[in-house]
Amino acid sequence: MTVFGDTWDYLTTWSNWTGDRGMLQLLQEQLLLTVTALAIAMLVGLPIALWLGHLGRGGFLAINISNIGRAIPTFALLALFVTADFPGTKEFGPYGRAGLATLLALALFALPPLITNGYVAVREVPADVKQAAVGMGMTGAQRFFRVELPLALPLVMSGVRLALVQVWATATIAALVAGPGLGRVITDGFFRTNYGKGIAGAVVVGLVALVLELLAAGVQRLVTPSQGASSPKRDSGMSADPLTVTEGTDAVGAQ
Repeated sequence: MTVFGDTWDYLTTWSNWTGDRGMLQLLQEQLLLTVTALAIAMLVGLPIALWLGHLGRGGFLAINISNIGRAIPTFALLALFVTADFPGTKEFGPYGRAGLATLLALALFALPPLITNGYVAVREVPADVKQAAVGMGMTGAQRFFRVELPLALPLVMSGVRLALVQVWATATIAALVAGPGLGRVITDGFFRTNYGKGIAGAVVVGLVALVLELLAAGVQRLVTPSQGASSPKRDSGMSADPLTVTEGTDAVGAQ
């Protein structure tokens, strides 16, 4: 019980939260790192995935690239960038040492759920809805923006939701290259055998992950069509779990 007591003492001591390198500052740094990496991944991955889904082609390529991305450990990418004298190993503004390398490693980590869900979300919009749009004389761009994208948004958002929580939790690896974030509290605590401090950092990371999950779930509900509207998840026979999608004989789990 001593370790849990030390953890509670660390969390309830205000001086541990304030000041230079306090947990509030480290929390802000990790949020900035997470949001930036996710934004980079969305700007790169979502347009490609959505367009491939609209064309109905390239599914094999998109899904297998995602599977390869899942198989590569994020820390291995970060270590590769750093040891290879990557330009981002130095200070990078508010992102700290190896900030650019960390951002790229986390952005690559976020790509698989974004690409998988984005592609399948548009690909699985009901065929009769697409045909009705064609019958109304809509162009390809009009079908995408006015029909396919609104119906695909809930599943696209589930990929963003998953990527957000995963990147937040994984961003703690920045501490291994003296980068910013709450990983500094965790690694410093365990390195100095101050287990209460290390566990306290892990607890804060877990609690913030829960808050981010709840916020993202709320946004996903906002973009989900009402029960009276068509939904690719309901009409295409896709899994009720928004983080798991099935296309043909291939089951693609986004979580």
